Amino acid sequence: MQYWGKIIGVAVALMMGGGFWGVVLGLLVGHMFDKARMRKMAWFANQRERQALFFATTFEVMGHLTKSKGRVTEADIHIASQLMDRMNLHGDSRTAAQHAFRVGKSDNYPLREKMRQFRSVCFGRFDLIRMFLEIQIQAAFADGSLHPNEREVLYVIAEELGISRTQFDQFLRMMQGGAQFGGGYQQQSGAGGWQQAQRGPTLEDACNVLGVKATDDATTIKRAYRKLMSEHHPDKLVAKGLPPEMMEMAKQKAQEIQKAYELIKEQKGFK
Repeated sequence: MQYWGKIIGVAVALMMGGGFWGVVLGLLVGHMFDKARMRKMAWFANQRERQALFFATTFEVMGHLTKSKGRVTEADIHIASQLMDRMNLHGDSRTAAQHAFRVGKSDNYPLREKMRQFRSVCFGRFDLIRMFLEIQIQAAFADGSLHPNEREVLYVIAEELGISRTQFDQFLRMMQGGAQFGGGYQQQSGAGGWQQAQRGPTLEDACNVLGVKATDDATTIKRAYRKLMSEHHPDKLVAKGLPPEMMEMAKQKAQEIQKAYELIKEQKGFK
């Protein structure tokens, strides 16, 4: 009920014998209480809306990426299932993800419209948009190769989310570096595809993860590290609209960043 604060305020004023002005004061205090309560309820409603949209759009776009290569194969479906396993999706959540994936495979899937809607709901939350794009990049590379059509779809996604080609290419380098720390896939030399990491991480890999150069000073590197850790903090992302089911991926990304930073500190000799 929207008026409980006002009712309680008036009731308290009458019981205390506050007279006319006491009732007025009770109404004002109750009104402030009701407004605060409604704002809190609206915040939770908006958060749930963002989480639901993030979840559905994530798997719809995964389906669209997969379909962009042509016919969806059993191997493609298996890869999608592995990603769902990585997110620990079971029961109703997994069923919802599978349904969204099928929606995204439809021939007339309105990708640009969906991305504009997603960007609107996530307005001002770049870290949330960034996490969405990182998930799509991982999904595109999950089969070991990046199809030209998938690359074009990723470019469209980035464009509609307000991410420049330069930023997007940096994301790719960061994901490539992250592959050496347990996340995703790394690019094959001269092949344009991606394969699972086979060698150990290098200083260059670690710098790519943090988006810095090996020649940068300790202050610059620490600043980049703290910024990335803040942007990928699982609890902060969930508060902004990341579905709780995807917290594990955020945790894994934060671990990659942490490992990369530790390697840079060791190689460059600073604390």
